[in-house]
Amino acid sequence: MDVLPQQPSAQFLTLEESAKVDAALLSSPEKFLTRLTISSLKLLKHIAQEYGVAIEDLTAQQVIAWFEKDGKIRREQGIEGSYLKW
Repeated sequence: MDVLPQQPSAQFLTLEESAKVDAALLSSPEKFLTRLTISSLKLLKHIAQEYGVAIEDLTAQQVIAWFEKDGKIRREQGIEGSYLKW
């Protein structure tokens, strides 16, 4: 069975970004938080684009609503229909 590559917009970290985090002089917990922060930034950019607002103008309610919507799509259409692939 062929595995389709994940869309770049849905990737959490690129291989290059992951390698840069690995090479950083950080503890394991700091590396984890760095990866999480980079992934969160990418996701916030995507959410802001969907709402047509700047990242700094996103509200907590918009982020919650976006996750609710993506979760509903995943439940109704399967993982391939949703943005987040987990």
